[in-house]
Amino acid sequence: MTEDAALAGGAGTADLAAAAGDALAARLDGSTVRRAPASIAAVVCRGRVVAVSTHGEPRRDGAVTAESTIFRIASMSKSFLGATALALRDDGLLDLHAPATEYVPELSATRFGDAGAAVTLDALLSNRGGLAEDNAWGDRQLGASRAELAAVVSAGLTLSTQPGTEYQYSNIGISLIGRAIERVTGREVEAVVRERMLEPLGLTDTRAAADLYPTGADLAAGFRTFDDGETFAQEPYVGSGALACIGSLFSTVRDIALWADFLGSAFGDEPAGNAVLRASSRRELQTARTLITGGAPSGGRELDGLGYGYGLVVEHDRRFGRIVQHAGGLPGFSSHMRWQTATGIGVIVFGNSDAFGAGSIATDILSDVLSRVDAPAAVVRPWPQTLTAARRIDELVAAGRSLSDAQALLAANVLMDVPESVRADRLATALAEVGPVRRDGAPFAERIVAAADQSALRWVVPCERGALVCDVHLVGLHDPVVQEFTVRVAGEGGSKPRDETARVTDHHRIALDRDLLDRHSL
Repeated sequence: MTEDAALAGGAGTADLAAAAGDALAARLDGSTVRRAPASIAAVVCRGRVVAVSTHGEPRRDGAVTAESTIFRIASMSKSFLGATALALRDDGLLDLHAPATEYVPELSATRFGDAGAAVTLDALLSNRGGLAEDNAWGDRQLGASRAELAAVVSAGLTLSTQPGTEYQYSNIGISLIGRAIERVTGREVEAVVRERMLEPLGLTDTRAAADLYPTGADLAAGFRTFDDGETFAQEPYVGSGALACIGSLFSTVRDIALWADFLGSAFGDEPAGNAVLRASSRRELQTARTLITGGAPSGGRELDGLGYGYGLVVEHDRRFGRIVQHAGGLPGFSSHMRWQTATGIGVIVFGNSDAFGAGSIATDILSDVLSRVDAPAAVVRPWPQTLTAARRIDELVAAGRSLSDAQALLAANVLMDVPESVRADRLATALAEVGPVRRDGAPFAERIVAAADQSALRWVVPCERGALVCDVHLVGLHDPVVQEFTVRVAGEGGSKPRDETARVTDHHRIALDRDLLDRHSL
């Protein structure tokens, strides 16, 4: 797929830029931007800033916010920690599924009820370590020393749920990944993150503490408001200590655009940055490992699933498919990043007030942009065997012939699960309603309407008074064969069976192998 095609499943760069600008303007009204002295919202794609909106003064000193202004990104830092942990895992230095006490011995005093509790690094990094949610407490502990953190953990942490069973967002839990990294490398975790991720990816504006920037750097100060932006009081930066690895980073929209592309490109045909972290490991970061339940905010969207990966939240949006995101919040700052893996389109929002609400802003903008460019939820390339089997079955349906005539393409269960006589009766009933099949229908390739994945295909068969919807599903043996085939009457619109509810697969875009189409006259 070319870059322009990948931008939005067909929308070119200019179309995306126009849609992005309109979406930013529509969301960033006066009532929104007034909640922070300064803010930036950017639409990004494939590592580039496509459109950006800046507002206010980052220090309230007369200097205006620029695209290059540096904001604190707080818990967005967790994805950098997660990526570093997987890089060390890939090098054989960390075992995420070993007892965490092998790397953080202080955890041996951890208790659930009256008993000890075994926790793994995997559980800690994916927020199912059993530790209670600790956002209010954790924000003010960011600057705690390593000795202070070690004393807290050694005293014995009290779990609120059985480890490995439930989602609870634990800053202290994920921070212990940093302690494990320090144990196996002998170096401060911030230096390891810098050398493993920031430097090789060219993220020169991303640093772990404010004093690491040169004098005069365009750093946004933090502010707090308790009257919805009527007044602001400057908030000193929370310190950078033992918990800094989970929330201390400062960055720019440029750097986060590059970071989002590095992670998101792992789902594409040509992943960038494999020398830094292999694509399969980046996909692990962006795959839900812990189910999030209990009314998690969705911005009014329909989600088929929501979970926490390794330092990232993974949404399965019913319209747009996989969305990867993470928020950041500290006294004085609110930030959010999110991207759709199918197209690489993302949104980054920074504000220097913890009342800014960057998450809801970014969520709205991304949904608006994706809608404006009609972004696909996924791009699916069916197996050649899927296309071949579907084309042959289509011929049999059109000719009124038995499915057994394609026996070589079928698994043994197909005609056992639904006997040929039953299939014939069902087809006759359907054709009595919408038939007969039209002989002047479009070529097969033009009648393909959906594909859940590479093993499945849906197409329509036009009839005199309506249409049939055919679905085929193959099993992934060495030589894939058909395991299921159904024919149903199309409902209103002609591309879905009657009474079928909306599904994310309705918005998959099918990429067909042109050589295969030509060889088989599809």
